[in-house]
Amino acid sequence: MQSMEEMIKAAQKAAETIQSQMNEMQAKLDALEVEGQSGGGLVKVRATAKGRILGVTIDDSLMKPEEKQMVEDLVTAAFNDARDKADRVSEQEMKAMQGGLALPPGFNLPGM
Repeated sequence: MQSMEEMIKAAQKAAETIQSQMNEMQAKLDALEVEGQSGGGLVKVRATAKGRILGVTIDDSLMKPEEKQMVEDLVTAAFNDARDKADRVSEQEMKAMQGGLALPPGFNLPGM
């Protein structure tokens, strides 16, 4: 039977391993790219799976003063599309990571 001190050391080591894996996952999510689109591709937003926006592309055909409101709406829609895709990729990656951890059945990491 393990002493209390051995059990605490084992728990601390497990916590450090989980923290290390979470840090690796965050870095991986920030390296994965998604692209949101709207207007049939007239507006595109590139983002990381972590949600950091990398860039916005607006088709030249939309660059008219009378199209301002539509462009603003399309940019908003493209951002939302990118955010939805980032959330899905992030969720899939977190589930894959959680599946690789030796956690007790039914145990969920906070934020997953």
